[in-house]
Amino acid sequence: MYHTIRNAAYEPDPLHGPWREEMSVLRLGEELHAELTRMHAEAGKGSVRPDRLPVRRLNSLLQAMAPGVIATGRNAGTDGSLPWLYAREAVPPEVLAPVIGTWAAGMYPEEDDTEDADLEERLRSDDPAEAVQLSGWEAESVDLTETVTSAGGTAEPAARLYGLLPEWVAFRLAARTFRTGGTTLHFRVESLGNGARLVSWPPQRYERRGQTWYYSACLNITVHTVPFAPRFRVHVSTQVRRWATQLDVRPHQLGGATVLLDAPLPWPGGPDRGHRLMVNTLGYDRRLKELAWRHHSPAPLLPELDIVRNYPQPEALFSHPERWINGSGDVAAGIVYHPSTGPHEVGPGLMARERADLDAWVEEGLRPMLTRVPDLTRVTRSNTPSLLPSSGAGRGPGVRDTQLALQRRAALARALNGRPLEIDVFWQSPETRAALLAELPKLIGFPPGESEGSADDDTWRWRGEGVDIRVHAQPAGALADALPVSRERGRPRAVRLAEAVEGRCRLVADRVVPRPDAAGVVIMEIAGKERFAAVPDSDPKHALRIAWARQDRLSQFVNLPDDTDSGLEHRAKWTWLDAFRQLGAISPPAHRVGAGVPGDLQYVALWLVRHTRKGSTRRPVHRLVAVRVRPGDEGPGVIEGWDAERAEWVPYPKLLLLLSQATEPVAEAGKERQADTGGDGVAARGGVRPGARPGVEQHRQWETERQIRALLFQLRGRPTLVLADAGNLRQCWPRLRNGELHRDMLGFGTEPAQRHTLYGDDLRVVLVRDANAREEVAEWYAHDAKGSVGFTEGVWGTTETESRVFASTAAKPHTAAKLPKGLMKLAPTAQGRTAPGKTAWNPGQLEITVLGCLSEKALADSGREGDLPDRPAEWATLTHQLRYQDDYPPLARPLPLHLARLAGEYVLPVAGTKEEGSMSSAP
Repeated sequence: MYHTIRNAAYEPDPLHGPWREEMSVLRLGEELHAELTRMHAEAGKGSVRPDRLPVRRLNSLLQAMAPGVIATGRNAGTDGSLPWLYAREAVPPEVLAPVIGTWAAGMYPEEDDTEDADLEERLRSDDPAEAVQLSGWEAESVDLTETVTSAGGTAEPAARLYGLLPEWVAFRLAARTFRTGGTTLHFRVESLGNGARLVSWPPQRYERRGQTWYYSACLNITVHTVPFAPRFRVHVSTQVRRWATQLDVRPHQLGGATVLLDAPLPWPGGPDRGHRLMVNTLGYDRRLKELAWRHHSPAPLLPELDIVRNYPQPEALFSHPERWINGSGDVAAGIVYHPSTGPHEVGPGLMARERADLDAWVEEGLRPMLTRVPDLTRVTRSNTPSLLPSSGAGRGPGVRDTQLALQRRAALARALNGRPLEIDVFWQSPETRAALLAELPKLIGFPPGESEGSADDDTWRWRGEGVDIRVHAQPAGALADALPVSRERGRPRAVRLAEAVEGRCRLVADRVVPRPDAAGVVIMEIAGKERFAAVPDSDPKHALRIAWARQDRLSQFVNLPDDTDSGLEHRAKWTWLDAFRQLGAISPPAHRVGAGVPGDLQYVALWLVRHTRKGSTRRPVHRLVAVRVRPGDEGPGVIEGWDAERAEWVPYPKLLLLLSQATEPVAEAGKERQADTGGDGVAARGGVRPGARPGVEQHRQWETERQIRALLFQLRGRPTLVLADAGNLRQCWPRLRNGELHRDMLGFGTEPAQRHTLYGDDLRVVLVRDANAREEVAEWYAHDAKGSVGFTEGVWGTTETESRVFASTAAKPHTAAKLPKGLMKLAPTAQGRTAPGKTAWNPGQLEITVLGCLSEKALADSGREGDLPDRPAEWATLTHQLRYQDDYPPLARPLPLHLARLAGEYVLPVAGTKEEGSMSSAP
């Protein structure tokens, strides 16, 4: 057993002092910004924001083609006085002018030959009447460790460091080579906006099944904060990047594939030559009806800058990706692999030893300016709650399965509360029907059922010990067909989809047999979403969920088996377990934390459902979901959800049905951009993001915070642990940003933070956070004094007695493959030639912040000096143990949060069904 884990995170070394680098800084300047804004307004007739320059493509082009450019500043497109470019040395005008001119010309349609489009000549001109002046470069000494400490004690970096520092770190590391097992890797830099990525280039090769498969090592570099930590951190995570060499999709099915372009600079001289890969997006343009470069890709501008070289055209790259990954002349391009494009013989993930070796290489490259954060040690031996012991070790075969069946049956009886359970199974394949009917009685400990109906009425029934279940099996027929969405482009997409949804609802209503006194669940077999990819919005899953919810029935889906499906029994089992979960027939096992946790503690989880107009129903929505779990003294507890409209707790299955029926605010709420900027100080402090329209955003924030405060006051009568995912909820509760947190205090709106005990004498508040898409929580691995490296489960923390931040790592799931020790994917050995084909288990960690507990200070401030204070480590341990449940592998989040998040599957607003001009009670 490992007793120490190491985070791949680095912080400014206080012994080194400031990390200063001399840089050249360029601003657009008022003259050039005004001229570009005028050109943009003329070229983009009808543009929503003509005052905001679309500089993303220009930034990508400059970073790739202008030697020495390290990073681009934020919001330079809206304010010409802000820093725009950071470079190791000033880029000469003869380089900047053609790049800016080519980009500016690209704002105009190809058929538009206006003289205004030729900005390059005007940037070079000596004629004062015609010339447009570039702002001059300014020398600046930049402290890459510049920090401000919040009132709550959290160190936050200067705002520009979120984009600047990762790029600087990436170039510093790219100047070095990485050697492992006789293999030498060279890295290139890929810009990510608020981060940077190192990609080994050229890619590694793996020969398998008579074909060559390509892959690279990948390091993601980002800057983050940790609640109450005295220094900010640089996170470096590792992964395998796989490259597509054959695309098993048709061109019109390619929504958007990332393409990294390796192209030499078209002009000599300058630093950082050959260190960067240019990011582009290849996808099908439905307007042009052909493959094209999309999403502000700089690739279309390259032939204008460099007429000598041959650059890939979208159709040629799609047809022959392997030819381009090996290079044509001195230009190469790689399409980043995605499972939707077909199979790949290289498995995802890196082995633990490789993760540790890359981490050591990074640590060496960042000295002495940055130092590794301290290792974490175990804070408890109670890693798991009171789970059923596994079979074996003196237990007869099948004992655990029998006990699990008894637990599930008791949980069902409690959730049904005397009501019969009517289940409709709509099947397409006889194999799935048979597997579902065989698996259900095994899961609840009943003998195989007997059919009660005729050939036209396939009905099965099980009764006993408070459970009465009847299953009706019938062919799905037209219910499972693709949605017939109109292709009439004159009407909004959401409205056309809503019409198709209403049509499917009518079809479902015609098949319904009323059963008013029973709980209802529908199991529906449908094709996987890839079967509907050719026709946008045709996947019927969400329409069916809406339709069945209108009939007061929960729904669960199982995909059609494929030709090689050997896991049908396993999938049938999980289909039933998910149905039980929707019925509320699930409960956390008894914890093993100790007497510091009140015996009548209840858990309340908060989750914010957020969909944009790109979501499943093409309607934006923000809705707060609250789930309460009250463990029982004996047997399963009670799971409920908060009905905000009626201000009452309702059974969990009723919450799901209510969520499917709720209306949504006026349509203009969906026009804002989906862009959660993270918990590290990038977002505006008032909770409204830069560029967002304050009315809609502010209303959502106020309404969400109002609901949360009302909930907290309603919970005052019983000891309560409130669980919230900070990465999810802070968009509408900005005071959950790391820089806004205060120990044992809660803040709302612009009011001063208050003692959390004002919302309940026995209230505790715990925030969790995972890596999510922004790598917010550091990568990790376990190690020991003998040099062994691996993974382990547990609760981890520092030696500081007042620490509030802990790490939760889970056990390896039984589904993860067991691999021989010593496998190396980046440098396969003779004994492990197939190592690149293996899938490596790369577990993340869950960060647990005990924000509010009954500390000595909190008790003193509440006038309760004589009470025994809480130990934060115990509440972190409790949160960790809530990730475990007998029926599941360790969950990504505590069970109450897991239930709240999955409730969001029923939040499915449909266009044309809400009351115009009304505002619902949900944000």
